[in-house]
Amino acid sequence: MQNKGFIRVIAVLLTLICLFYISFSVVTAIYNNKAKEYAAGDEAKYKHYIDSISTEKVYWWYYTYQQCREMEIGLGLDLKGGMNVTLQISVADVLKSLSNNNPDPNFNAAIAAAQAQAGNNDFIASFYNEYKKIDPNVRLAAIFSTFQLKDKITPKSTNEEVIAVLRNELNSAVDNSYNVLRTRIDRFGVVAPNIQKLEKDGLISIELPGIKEPERVRKLLQGSANLEFWETYKLDQLIAKLDAVNNALAAANASQATDSVAAEAPVTEPAPAATDTTATAAAATGDSTAQSLKAKLQKEESDAEMMARFRKQNPLLSLMNYTQAYGGSPVIGIVNKNDTAAVNSMLSSKIARDILPSDLILRWTVKPIDEKQTMYELVALKAGKGGKAPLGGDVITDARDDFDKIKGSVVSMTMNAEGAKTWEKLTRDNIGNAIAIVLDNQVYSFPNVHGAITGGSSEITGGFSPEEAKDLANVLKSGKMAASVTIVQEDIIGPSLGQEAIQNGLISFLVALVLLMAYLIIMYGWTPGLIASFGVICNLFFTVGILASLQAVLTLSGIAGIVLSLAMAVDANVLIFERTKEELRAGKNMKSAVADGYKNAFSAIFDSNLTSIITGVILLIYGTGPILGFATTLIIGIATSFFTAIFITRLIFEAGLKRGKFNNMTFTTAISRNFLTDTHINFVGLRKIGYICILAVIAVFVVSFFTRGMNQGIDFSGGRNYVVRFEQPVSPLEIENMLEPSFEGHSLSVITITSSNQVRISTNYRIADNGEEVDREIETKLYEGMKSLLGDTTYEEFSENMIQSRQKVGPTIADDIKVGAYWAVFFSLIAMALYILLRFRNIAFSAGTLVSVAFTTFSVVGLYSLLYGVLPFSMEIDQNFVAAVLTVIGYSVNDTVVIFDRIREEKTLYPKRDLVTSINSALNSTLPRTINTGQSTIIVLLCILLLGAESVRSFAFAMLFGVIIGTLSTLFVATPIAYEIQRRGLAKKAAKEAAK
Repeated sequence: MQNKGFIRVIAVLLTLICLFYISFSVVTAIYNNKAKEYAAGDEAKYKHYIDSISTEKVYWWYYTYQQCREMEIGLGLDLKGGMNVTLQISVADVLKSLSNNNPDPNFNAAIAAAQAQAGNNDFIASFYNEYKKIDPNVRLAAIFSTFQLKDKITPKSTNEEVIAVLRNELNSAVDNSYNVLRTRIDRFGVVAPNIQKLEKDGLISIELPGIKEPERVRKLLQGSANLEFWETYKLDQLIAKLDAVNNALAAANASQATDSVAAEAPVTEPAPAATDTTATAAAATGDSTAQSLKAKLQKEESDAEMMARFRKQNPLLSLMNYTQAYGGSPVIGIVNKNDTAAVNSMLSSKIARDILPSDLILRWTVKPIDEKQTMYELVALKAGKGGKAPLGGDVITDARDDFDKIKGSVVSMTMNAEGAKTWEKLTRDNIGNAIAIVLDNQVYSFPNVHGAITGGSSEITGGFSPEEAKDLANVLKSGKMAASVTIVQEDIIGPSLGQEAIQNGLISFLVALVLLMAYLIIMYGWTPGLIASFGVICNLFFTVGILASLQAVLTLSGIAGIVLSLAMAVDANVLIFERTKEELRAGKNMKSAVADGYKNAFSAIFDSNLTSIITGVILLIYGTGPILGFATTLIIGIATSFFTAIFITRLIFEAGLKRGKFNNMTFTTAISRNFLTDTHINFVGLRKIGYICILAVIAVFVVSFFTRGMNQGIDFSGGRNYVVRFEQPVSPLEIENMLEPSFEGHSLSVITITSSNQVRISTNYRIADNGEEVDREIETKLYEGMKSLLGDTTYEEFSENMIQSRQKVGPTIADDIKVGAYWAVFFSLIAMALYILLRFRNIAFSAGTLVSVAFTTFSVVGLYSLLYGVLPFSMEIDQNFVAAVLTVIGYSVNDTVVIFDRIREEKTLYPKRDLVTSINSALNSTLPRTINTGQSTIIVLLCILLLGAESVRSFAFAMLFGVIIGTLSTLFVATPIAYEIQRRGLAKKAAKEAAK
């Protein structure tokens, strides 16, 4: 092999890079364990410990704990959890905006009354009913016949017509906010997010797997992109008034404290007694340590008294430190984050408002200014006409994150013509002063103006990190929310699989890996088997390391991609070993046989890997949700499997052969020596029997589709969610087993959420029905099913106290996501067929591949229709099933391409052979490889099916059946179809020649 030195360098560098990125997960695991030991089960202590080390450098004297968390391997909601956020879009804001902020008191009173109603699912209906209570003769057209709605509402429109328009406008506003949120999340880089519009007006539920920065996500989701440019005051213009406020507050506090001094005086009397006791003890013992402790306590007491006295005399100055600020700056104070609420209260009091300028508006900076991230600046803004900013963010036409060598990461903005004109005037009028750039009431920067800025370009600076600059640009560019958004519910999702399920998954994976290594050793001997096993382990290591370096989130569908890549890694080694065995049987020495084995297997390995990568790339472009996670890991896994199988294992073989250690290898054992070595199966002759069996299978599945249908999971059918809190920790698997008889025939899932004593129960039972009686029926089923865990709890107590929240959720996979998935699969198949056509120059191979893959996919789906409710595990059509089907498609294509590559080789080596002989020879010669790779994959899947978690058994079963049917489909569908097309082509060609 040429360029061995280059390959070694690449291998070493790749290993070091993967170790570096995986090490962050190790570091965070160590500190998480320390936090758990310190907390001893106390969640508050755990959080305190983590918060205390978040900014400390814990790795390589450079990376803080928070940075390590950001770079560790992220796991999806189904493996680790993440954030579950329910957002409330303010419907009241939408109505006010549609009315052009009408000041009518009755209108605003009706809005307020509708907002006060708890559990309000139809805000517009509630608003209308409240309005009629206030004014029975109300005419909504008088309120909403604005310029904005002039084409939809006229002064003569009836109330019913106006309400219909309002509902359409509200739906549009919610859709706009939904799209803005999806855009922000996609740009945030979250893999496999889950976004749902809930039944209640304006509610959107968002699941973000693997999120490690909740505060960053909160800001991203709630930001309305309300950008404003404000004029500012200077501190030296306000310092006298701030002193006056400080003195006035001190005087007010002194007058309020006068009556309480007498009552508090007796409380201070024991202090001298305590001091005397200490002094007596010290005198009795003569202990210098006691004397030192006494002096220290007295000093601390004295310092505390002095601080308390200073705070009473200077309530504002003691918290704000405004005397230390720069007089020409708009910053009027630097405040600890724990004191910001107290400062807000003082500065918004009547005392302060009477002293401070009426056009003064105070806003906090978005970022702290110290290393410990505890101190924030308070900036003085100067309001324009009507108390508004002189320039708003609606003039922004573009925003992007840039990097300046001096300023660091910045956000550059471009304005429209109107905004550019206003911006020029604003900067001209404020030369020598600062202009504050405020987003959602937080000050991002306040640069000084040195001259008028023309052209409508501006820049936001503020010591941003690249990620912060990117987030800010995304918020500005993705659009402004149609209404304000608030987080009404936020949970940290526990792993869907549960801790016990994760442990089962690890056990099953380890057992599968050991059995896979044993299988390779049994079939090919100790040395080749161990080398191939080492290649598989390297592939897994490189895949995980690259995923960590990309900060990708690993989900169940991502694991599907890894499983497929591991199967392909084994497949590549099996191809090489089988070709090497053929070369040895041809009489070549070991060194030549190994070299030719790698050489002759290369084209088949390259073709099969590239076709799967083509599929993965198109899925990455068109796919969303689980498909995206699958595609990411698949592409990475295939690339690393190609590198390890072709280069890493070959380096090991050549190094051993050079030292004379591998010369006695046979790549066989006593068990495999005669395994399928000289078969003469007439596959082409059996094709008609295969056609009959295939048609029979299709007929059975078609009947099942029409009679039984499909068991759609909540991901597709929608469902209800109930968050239930218990007094003791519970097992989600145990609860699911308890409830299954009550919801037989319908999907049911139970996951831990927030803590070990709280679960979320989801079911699609009677999803199409509404009404209180339906909700009561379902809650009764929950109560009766879990009664053994509830003790003496009554149904009323269960319903009112234990059920924390109720939600009716529409389909998780929205129509656009499903359509995107369909197109992704369709285009991947077309692209794959085109590649095979270009590579093999034969349309028969393309057609055979497509028909084979289509039959395999149809069979897997049909089996789920036939067997759901029969097998003892869930067989739902959900996101995990989609991932399994995609895995099966990739595996089936891989198998088919390898066989077609051998057929092409046979025709090249023996051009005078007839077509039947060439095809049968190719199928028989690749049969050991087909069986061996199939068996090795089946070993892995059987371990997952039998030893893995309950929630992945359906996934493993779909893959297991898919591997079996895919292998048979290659032999009895893909190859016969290709033969039929080639045979007809040869017959036509012969007829034309005969006609000449």
